[in-house]
Amino acid sequence: MLRTAVIGVDIGTSSSKGVLVDLDGSLRRSAVREHSVDRPAPGMVEMDGNLWWSEFASIARELLAPGDVDVVAVGVSGMGPCVMLTDDNDIPLRPAILYGVDTRSVAQLARLEKELGAAAVLERCGSALTTQAAGAKVAWVADNEPEIFARARRLYMPSSWLVRKLTGEYVLDQHSASQCTPLYDTIARAWYDPWVDLVAPRLDMPPLRWAGDAAGIVTAEAAATTGLPAGIPVITGTIDAWAEALSVGAHRVGDLMLMYGTTMFLVHTIPDRLTSPVLWGTVGALPETRNLAGGMATSGAITSWLRELFGSPDYSELLRLAHNSGIGARGLLMLPYFAGERSPIMDPQARGMIAGLTLSHGRGDLYRSALEATGFGVRHNIEAMIAAGGDIRRVVAVGGGAQGSLWTQIVSDITGQQQELRTYSIGASYGGALLAAQLVVAADIELWNPVKEIITPREDARAVYDQLYSLYRQLYVTSAELTHVLAEWQERPPSIQSVS
Repeated sequence: MLRTAVIGVDIGTSSSKGVLVDLDGSLRRSAVREHSVDRPAPGMVEMDGNLWWSEFASIARELLAPGDVDVVAVGVSGMGPCVMLTDDNDIPLRPAILYGVDTRSVAQLARLEKELGAAAVLERCGSALTTQAAGAKVAWVADNEPEIFARARRLYMPSSWLVRKLTGEYVLDQHSASQCTPLYDTIARAWYDPWVDLVAPRLDMPPLRWAGDAAGIVTAEAAATTGLPAGIPVITGTIDAWAEALSVGAHRVGDLMLMYGTTMFLVHTIPDRLTSPVLWGTVGALPETRNLAGGMATSGAITSWLRELFGSPDYSELLRLAHNSGIGARGLLMLPYFAGERSPIMDPQARGMIAGLTLSHGRGDLYRSALEATGFGVRHNIEAMIAAGGDIRRVVAVGGGAQGSLWTQIVSDITGQQQELRTYSIGASYGGALLAAQLVVAADIELWNPVKEIITPREDARAVYDQLYSLYRQLYVTSAELTHVLAEWQERPPSIQSVS
């Protein structure tokens, strides 16, 4: 007899992940397709949007291959906010521009802030104009690729592109829209036509729904490509971090989700709308919810980079060495701004730094300094959330990096916050599966994914980290002017005549 199940697929920065989940929340199978981003120039991070659909189809077929389940609904999510523009026939016109790690729109951000007014944007949109703002990326295409923009008619993100390919529907969820600053009004929860007409006059903006709403049903064509049954519902979906929060039940007022991934993302659920110039005030994934959010441009990206530099040893070996290094990484202090930084400094020209290096330092010290740098960045964001009026009552960790005890312990020690770890730390694909299941049954995340472990901060470690955190904050302030010069050099290196 076939088991009834749902699938969830998430399109991430470094991979696409899919899960097949029974209606009681039990994970039946998972599948992954690794990929990489393109970096055509400094500050630019792109991806071929056609890859999103081809990887979805491949994952779906792998999950369904044994033929032992009856899939009744589909969940989708993806990194964001991204900007993929298509023509009238839904042909992508250029590679998708990714979220805040892509910093190309600095000039457009400055121009829009001047034209619209920084205070007006923050009040209406809930967020300041930063590299996270999808609207500014649209403006970059209009300014720099006018021939492409003249043909552009629709705006997609990974989740909405999968919905389009699966169902034929053109929709976007409210939360993703709320990261399209300055195109969306977070007070009215609707596109703000005057600024849409100014920034994206040729685009047909998608109708808005909530992440868990049914966007449509799988078409016969999509069924033939993916192996999914035709006629089953597909959720509207949302940005990965918000699906991750749902996957671990971090959606109640006072909750803070920490997403340990290629980047570190923080989502704090609040009772009423709050704004901050150094955070993102967004509409939530679920109706009547609001969030304060922050995001670091790198976290797991640095540990992956170090692993490659070290000759690709197992992560378990690097964690062992980092554990042996001890608190403070034997006097190393890292700024994790290897791709600029998003919140709370909002500085695309910030750069990474490792201070205190000596010839006696080894791989474990460097690796531990990267883990600690993430912890310091999380603490900086938490302090900004509290300063903006947030009230953090519970912290829940999720993502690949949350599966090892050292990293989560370091973050708890630095922040002084307990962290809940759930049975499944799969992430956004599991959150999408939950929303898909809720289309057909009363799925409860507390039953699906109960608490497995609580990480408690160690007071003796906190005392040391308090001192190091003070130095961390000082290091950016004292080095920012110099690193900005280096950032400009990286973007436009001075000509150097070769001499013989």
